[in-house]
Order: sequence, then structure tokens, then C-alpha cells
Amino acid sequence: MSRYDAATIEAKWQQAWDEAEVFRAKADPGRPKYYVLEMFPYPSGALHMGHVRNYAMGDVVARYKAAQGFSVMHPMGWDAFGLPAENAAMERKIHPGEWTYANIANMKQQFASLGLSLDWSREFATCDPEYYGQQQALFIDFLDKGLVYRKNAVVNWDPVDMTVLANEQVENGRGWRSGALVERKELTQWFFRISEHSEELLTALDGLTDWPEKVRTMQANWIGRSQGLKFAFDLTAPAGGQEKIEVFTTRPDTLMGASFVGISPDHPLARALEAENPEIAAFCAECRRMGTSEADLETAEKKGFDTGLKARHPLDPSWELPVWIANFILMDYGTGAVFACPAHDQRDFEFSRKYGLPIKSVFVPADAPAEAGPEYLDQEKEAFVPAKTEAVRYVMAFAGDPKTGEEGVAAAIAAAESAGWGEGVTQFRLRDWGLSRQRYWGCPIPVVHCETCGVVPEKKENLPVRLPEDVSFDKPGNPLDRHPTWRDVPCPACGAPAKRETDTMDTFVDSSWYYARFTSPGAVTPTDRAEADYWMNVDQYIGGIEHAILHLLYSRFFARAMAICGHLPDSAKEPFNALFTQGMVTHEIYQTRDDRGRPVYHLPTDVQDGKLADGTEVEVIPSAKMSKSKKNVVDPVAIVAGFGADTARWFMLSDSPPERDVEWTAAGAESAFKHLSRVWRMASELAAHAEAGGEIGDDDLARATARAIRDVTEGIEGFAFNTSVAKLYGFTNTLHKSKALEADRARALRVMAQLMSPMTPHLAEEIWSMLKGEGLVAQAAWPKADPALLVEANVTLPIQINGKRKAEISVAKDMPKAEIEAVVLAHEAVLKALAGGAPKKLIVVPGRIVNVVV
Repeated sequence: MSRYDAATIEAKWQQAWDEAEVFRAKADPGRPKYYVLEMFPYPSGALHMGHVRNYAMGDVVARYKAAQGFSVMHPMGWDAFGLPAENAAMERKIHPGEWTYANIANMKQQFASLGLSLDWSREFATCDPEYYGQQQALFIDFLDKGLVYRKNAVVNWDPVDMTVLANEQVENGRGWRSGALVERKELTQWFFRISEHSEELLTALDGLTDWPEKVRTMQANWIGRSQGLKFAFDLTAPAGGQEKIEVFTTRPDTLMGASFVGISPDHPLARALEAENPEIAAFCAECRRMGTSEADLETAEKKGFDTGLKARHPLDPSWELPVWIANFILMDYGTGAVFACPAHDQRDFEFSRKYGLPIKSVFVPADAPAEAGPEYLDQEKEAFVPAKTEAVRYVMAFAGDPKTGEEGVAAAIAAAESAGWGEGVTQFRLRDWGLSRQRYWGCPIPVVHCETCGVVPEKKENLPVRLPEDVSFDKPGNPLDRHPTWRDVPCPACGAPAKRETDTMDTFVDSSWYYARFTSPGAVTPTDRAEADYWMNVDQYIGGIEHAILHLLYSRFFARAMAICGHLPDSAKEPFNALFTQGMVTHEIYQTRDDRGRPVYHLPTDVQDGKLADGTEVEVIPSAKMSKSKKNVVDPVAIVAGFGADTARWFMLSDSPPERDVEWTAAGAESAFKHLSRVWRMASELAAHAEAGGEIGDDDLARATARAIRDVTEGIEGFAFNTSVAKLYGFTNTLHKSKALEADRARALRVMAQLMSPMTPHLAEEIWSMLKGEGLVAQAAWPKADPALLVEANVTLPIQINGKRKAEISVAKDMPKAEIEAVVLAHEAVLKALAGGAPKKLIVVPGRIVNVVV
């Protein structure tokens, strides 16, 4: 070839790797193992540049570890269940499976073009019956161990998609996909008992030292450990079958500032009252149409309904507090009831201002005027909410003389326990995981409902409980509810007519154990313990920060549950040893305006020199996350076709630290291609002089090669791939300028092929082959730097003349000071400055600098 032909080179070496089964993972007790895993993709139909960046990073690690002698597993699969497939099926009038598997085939072909070191023999999709059948087996095992149960619960109900939504899937009170106003509805649901593991899930975060601190903090906040006081308000008269309202508070020190008792619209008392009062029923119905996320509750208008009931204050039975139903109180948190101290809680403050309820300060700023008392905040516009550790002055303490909120809380708990009306308890924000979803395209829950036997798990020999193929989406709701030949079955226990559970599992379940299934994807049980014991844990997990909470938390719970059931070793309870969250790939947005001033977006390929084809100038918006709606998406297939996969990989890895966003630019891609072309030409020119084996004879080039090995290795080990790429750029320049013999330069370039192999594997193979490397570079051992060559024999000293840097000299590291002075005085720049005279001062700082004062 006379030029770098990426398409030909890449196809050739991909075929060679496949034929040699280079990337097939094998358990080898004689070698250390390394398990690299990127979060598997949803088969939407096409890869995007974010995929390229994510999987290129994992590929660097996998190839590097293989070269170091590890037995590497680097698998790939598909997170394939979920509503998008059902929506696509309804739009296209095809089966969700047809859409899903067609997308998988297309994306797999795109993956192949990237040259990733993936073990495709372990591939599965979560919608494969072989996979979800083992998930059903896990469910039955969890049921047997009490890790999953069924109960009535208030849920977010999407009336268009006709399914339950998690809080995170409710945006501004609407379903995240349908856009319909979400309702709160009571349904019988299946739950994983994750809350019982709250303490362990929280404390174990301290041991995950190779996780980003940000992610650990997000997980800790979500689990939400809090110390507080549990007590009850006595109602002045029984109502709705209730005599008390139990509350949990993390700020019992503010009890003297109580303004009202608030209950959730879903509290048992509210439920009882709405059955008797149409006005309360209407108010509660309105509340249930709200979003339930914390953000929704923070921003929504605070609304309440005065029930007319009164509750006695525990510190003074004659002090009666009104009982309100409030739209910002959720049944899911605490007991579904609170006492409101509006002076020190902003939501309570806004509510009390709206309804004219009293606002009494319990404490004031430490530097508040001496006369400041309970009425301190009466005319203020917001609550006073200092940190618990902040110094304050209590004006209504009921226990001791605390100086901070921390002291006040501790004193209040102690006083309540001593008096016998309250109990100090630890609670967690984390609630049990509701897994029931009322949709078709998900893993069927493997139980049968029998009038005689109750809820009966399916027999394991009957698994998988397969989804029926002949379903229709022409009516709203779950097609499984309307499928009598699938739904109506004999009871596994007594044989009487019964009905299958028609709810399917939340798709978070599918992705909560796939890492374990990869260790033995063909096993007839969820895992093969020998394989799981060898391959677990995942040594390096890579994925986006958007999965930092739920996916990782659920995976951590599932690993524990699988260990309890014997499917994983106890050592795998924390399944991911190291976690890396990569940044996004961004691109400029190009827009014009229509005749009404609305933005019209244009593809990057439609813009040349800031103009459209018709000459219209475009407005350039700074880089943002790639989005189809903004038309700033770059197609990786087109990039690979135009420049090659190695160029795309090189650019993705070189432009910025991997944890930061990277901006894709055409100029950057072209620059990467030019560099790789230059490296290919160097190899082509040296190919005729290449010799198998041998050491680099040129001392300078040998030292430069050793430094390149050290620096590139350190970059990969530190997940700083961009610095490794930068060192390879520098080493390329060194090779280009080197005056060493062609055979030595060929040897050095052969080493560079090894160092480039994790980043640009196809080009590395081509160079390795041209320069007489043995076998495949993908199977070659990682080069080692000779420590002796890393010892710097010389040191560069800058020469300053009258405080300004004018030159530099290279001298032996151990050269005596007098000899350095002689070299400096003989330097052309110094001689010129001295003009035949002698320096006023000559200061030598060994190993640092030389100062000449003229």
C-alpha cells in the first residue's frame, strides 16, 4: 500500500483475531484473572459516539491486562426488555422481539467495526428466554429466603402507558415517556426486601476505595441513614379508627416550635377520612396526581386541608395542634406523618404562611440580638435552617442548654426517652424495591395465583415461563391480562384452575445480575459456582454517572441476595471492585431561525464554513451533549467508514481526561487520522530494514523507548489514557528525528506498536507485522522498561543572564560545580553578554539552574 488504508487493514486484522479466537475468555487457575465490564447497552438500533468512548476505554484496559499475562474476560450483551420496544411495536405494528433482535443485529455489526476485544461467545440479551428463565429461578430462590414479598402499596400510575413508574420516572408530575399526568394508586405489588440491608449497603461504601467519591456520596445520600426520635401525638378524640398519629423526626429539638401535625394524603387516617368526607376525597385525589419525586415536592405549590382534628402536644397535653393533610408529605418516607416547625423548615414555612399558622423560632442565630425570641422569624421570608453543627442560641429548648443543633437533638432524644414518651431510633431513607410492572415486554414473574393455595411459585422444571408470542397491542394495558391461554393455568401445587401473575419485572432487575451471568452464560442454573468463584468480582466496571444510584445500588443488593442463595461467593457481595464513570461526548449545535423566530437545527454534515449549502449563515451554539432532537449527533459508522475505527478510538482517548466531557470536532478527527497515517508511513519506510528480535543499539533511542514504555504504562494504570496518547505523540516525534540506524528505529517502532495496541489495535497489528514482530501483537507480552535506561545520565540546566533565560546546557548529573561554571562561561550566549569582561556573579544551583550577573 502507498497510503494508510484503514478499511483494508482493519478488516484484515479483525478476521485474524476471530480466526485465532484471541478474545475468548478461559478460566486458567495458573494465571491471575481480570474481568473488565462496560455497562451493557440498550439495543436502540444504532451506536453513538458515547458508546465508542465507553467501550474504547474498556478495550484499552482489557488489551493491556491481557498483554500483562492476565486471563481476561471482556464480555458483551444487551439490556433488551422495556417500554421503548413496546412503544416501537405499537408504532410499527410488529412484535417487540422482532424490533429488539433486529436492532441487536445492526448494533452488533457496528460493534464489530470498532475492533473491540469482546468475547462474543458469552453474548446474551436479557429478553432471551435462557436468560430470563434463570432470572425467574433467582426470584423463586429469593422468595424462599424471604428476600421478595407481596403487599399493597401506593404507586405512581401512568394512565397512558398503563404501568407503574418509579419516582425517578415521574418528571414534573408526568410519565417520563407518555407525558401523561401521573396518578398515585394503591396496587398489590411485589417488592425486594432491600431496606433490610440498608446498614450494610451504607457501611460497605467505605471499602469501595476505587469508586469515585462522588458516586459513593450519592449512594450514601440515597440510602439516607438518620438518627431521630419516634413518638406519637394523641388525638383529642378518636377518628377513622385512629387514636394516635405516630411520627419520626430527625429534629426533635424543634418540638417547641410545632405549628401543626401533617399527614400524607395516603396515610391510613386520611384514607379513612376521605371515605366519609367528599371534600377530603377530592383534595386527596388532587394530591395523588402530583409528581412524587423530591424535586417535584420542593417546587410544587404547597396545599393542605384542615381535617378539623386536634392532636395533643407530648410536652403539654393542653397544647392542641391542628391536623392537616398536606400535599408535600409522602407515605413512603418515615411514617407518612410529621410535626411541622415552620421556623426551621422551608416547606413548613411556606405552608404556614399560606394558611396563617403560627411560626415560632426554637433557636436563633448565635449573633442575634439579645431580645430575639420565639417571634424572631415572624416577618421573615424564609425559614432559618442552619447546619446541625452551626452555633445557635436556643430560645425554646425543652432539654438542657444546647449550643448547636447536634446538642439539641441529642438532649431532646435523651429527655423523651427518660420521660417515656419517645424512643431514639435509626432510620433509613431507602425503601423496599417495588419490581412489579404492568407491561408485556419484561421478565414474567414466575408465580401462580390459586384460590385454594394462594400464591404458588412455578416449579423450576417448568422454567422459563415464556412470554407468549401471539399478543396484541391494539388496546391499552398489559396484553398478558387478555391472554387466557397463557394466563389461565393449573396450580403447580394442587392442579386446580389458577391464573399466572401477569405483572412483569422492572427492567432494573435484568441489569442487576448480568455481570454474574457472564461468568457462565450457558449454565442451567443462574451461575456455575466454579466459574463464578474464578471470575468474580468485576475488576473494572465502566459506565455513565447517570447510573450512579439505582443500577449500582440494586446490583449491590442482588449480589448479596445471590450470595445468600448460594449463587455467588460471599466475597462477591460487592460485585464491582473498581468503578469508572466517563464523561459525555459533546458537539456544537448548528441552528438557524424560521420566519417566526423559532430555532431550526441542522446536521453537522449540512454545515460548511459556518454556512448551509444555500449560503445561509448558521448560529453556532457551544458544545452540548449529543442529541437527536438538536441534530448534533455524529454517526460513528460514518466516522469509521471515512477514517477508520482506530482514528475514532484515538481521538476519543486523546482529547481530554476520560472522566471529563470530550468535544467531537471534524478537525480533531482529521488530525488524529493524519497522525496515524504518519506512523504507518514511518513503519512502511522502515519495513525493509526490520530484523526479528534484537536490542536497540542506539543509547539515546533506547532510553527514549524505555521512557515511553514507563509513561504509557503509568497512563493506562492511572486511567489517564489521554496522557498515554500524549506520550505516544512525543515518542513519534523522537523516532522521526532520531539519527539511529534503521534497524534500531524499526525495533523502537515495533515497541511503539505494542504501546499503541490497546488504543489503535488494527494499526498496531499492521506495524507489528511489517516490522517482523512474532505472532499477533494482541497476544504479545507487554514491553518492560530496563530500569537502568530510566536513570537520567544528564540533566538540563537553564542559563539566566541578568534574570532572563537565554540558553540551556546539558551536563552530566554528577558534574562538579567548577566544571559546570567552565561550561557556562564557554557558552556562546554568555560570551556575547560578557563582551570580554568577567561576570559580577556566577551562581550554580546544582541540578536546577545557573544565574549569570553581568
